[in-house]
Amino acid sequence: MSGAERLSASEAVARLEAGTLSAEQLVHDCLDRIAARSAVKAWVWLDRELALAQARARDRDGRPGLLKGVPVGVKDVIDTYDMPTQHGSPIYAGNRPFADAACVALTRIAGGVVLGKTVTTEFANRHPRETVHPHNPAHTPGGSSSGSAAAVADFQVPVAFGTQTGGSTIRPAAFCGVIGYKPSFGEMSRVGIKMQCHNLDTLGIICRSLDDLTLLRAVLLRQPRQAIDRTANAPRIGFCRTPAWDQASAETQALLERTAARLAAAGATVAEVAPAPPDILDQHRRIFEFEAARNYAYEYEAHGEKLSAALRDGLLKPGRALPLAAYIAAIEAAEAFRARLDEVFDECDVLLAPSAVGEAPEGLASTGDARFNAIWTLAWTPCLTLPAGTGGKGLPLGIQLVGARLRDEALLDAAAWVEAHLG
Repeated sequence: MSGAERLSASEAVARLEAGTLSAEQLVHDCLDRIAARSAVKAWVWLDRELALAQARARDRDGRPGLLKGVPVGVKDVIDTYDMPTQHGSPIYAGNRPFADAACVALTRIAGGVVLGKTVTTEFANRHPRETVHPHNPAHTPGGSSSGSAAAVADFQVPVAFGTQTGGSTIRPAAFCGVIGYKPSFGEMSRVGIKMQCHNLDTLGIICRSLDDLTLLRAVLLRQPRQAIDRTANAPRIGFCRTPAWDQASAETQALLERTAARLAAAGATVAEVAPAPPDILDQHRRIFEFEAARNYAYEYEAHGEKLSAALRDGLLKPGRALPLAAYIAAIEAAEAFRARLDEVFDECDVLLAPSAVGEAPEGLASTGDARFNAIWTLAWTPCLTLPAGTGGKGLPLGIQLVGARLRDEALLDAAAWVEAHLG
């Protein structure tokens, strides 16, 4: 390996554009890293020759597009025409989609290399698969975008796609010590992504650099790349403990308190805000259950015995029994919450909140608790997690920043300021 596998996507693009790195060398180094670190088990499908053939084609074509041959990992609930998409379930073993998902097609159009398919939990839900934490294999990497987060954190690929219905991008990114980003709901296409909840599912991006988010946003939105404004004034920050604050670990609470104080000392205006009602997680859960039960009607009826008990009995059965009136009430509560947040963002540029309860839990039986993420998935707001040190077991901790709906660029500008002042 030449060391190219450790480049961020933006750094790799600069070198590819300058001609000091070839796409073939970059992909080769990533594949060698994957082979050397196979114990992480981040990939469910990988074809070395197919990946290298894509890279050679990019080199022959002059490394076109915004990505110029950068490899991208794709979560295995996202369709790829030339690779299986198996959804972490035996029901779809060997499944070959007819076409690429929109995000994959746009990646190829922009000159990206689809490196392979990363491990997902069963149907991007709670039942874990084989991936381990890249820094300590006795711990979970989080989920459901387990393989994407572990692969990016372990320098196996510079950027990877995840999805989020509860906390499936932000939480594993925080656990693994990288950047996770969930855009505003509806901004990026979900065509070709296995749908779980039509009011919640969102494409996510996991990477190691904020600049990579502007790069991938430009690719996925087919828009000119908007550089982060690193000269922006100190933001107005709303410190949002959320109704789940008491469930955060002591070290997470201390990290958030310390971060708020440090950012205030650096010039940010920091004020406490509490926009979420106490029952907000119940509303998210009702929508999740009701929609998933209907979107997985085929799997439940035709292949129920192949579903995990966690999915079949813990989510789909309660969802099938939930009255329509309860679902409608949850939708209305979510709308009221979003309206309240719009008012909060009249006074704040960004919210500061926990990314997760604490460090990645020990063991692989659970991917962790999504209570600090589901709130913002329901809110349809953009959010991201930044690495912010380590906890008592030496595993990463993160902080979460939340922006106003459809103001994702402003969130990235604020995140750059925060990152520069984390200390």
